[in-house]
Amino acid sequence: MVVSREQIAAAALRHLNQSPTASMEEIARAAGVSRATLHRHFATRDELVSALGWRAMEYWERAQKQAGVAEAIESGDPRTLEAALHALVIGQAEIADEHGFTLTANSLLDDAALMRRIDELEELELKLFAACQRAGILRADLPVRWISNTLYGLLVAAVESLRRGDVARRDLSRLLLETFLRGTA
Repeated sequence: MVVSREQIAAAALRHLNQSPTASMEEIARAAGVSRATLHRHFATRDELVSALGWRAMEYWERAQKQAGVAEAIESGDPRTLEAALHALVIGQAEIADEHGFTLTANSLLDDAALMRRIDELEELELKLFAACQRAGILRADLPVRWISNTLYGLLVAAVESLRRGDVARRDLSRLLLETFLRGTA
């Protein structure tokens, strides 16, 4: 049976979500391939982690588009902004559940192109948060980057809570949204 690069990446991510320090040998075993096969697709662990980071960025961008973030900012309408904010936070909860490892993978910091992409995606969210502040949806007395960092911190906490079994997956989106809004709204 031939295993694709995407199948290996998906299996690696599932394993790394549970065991973030896993070796390439452990990742290969979890993916059901030999270490040689894993290395044919990803020469190094850093290359694998970078590929997982780019994959997470695709999901992040998709969540922003599905939430209608750009359109909500453009509209300035409080109800549209609030709906986009809620949809974005819920979308981010789903991404964190699947791509949690990439939230704290320090080796991603070494990929300059990936860091630029992260900055671009974050910039759009900062604009949403600022528009929500102007509309009275989020607290105007908080720095907008604090709001962004708060959401990031909650996403990291969500991943850890899932990994440890402290929360049920079915409750994650609700818990994340309620906690975020109670602290920033």
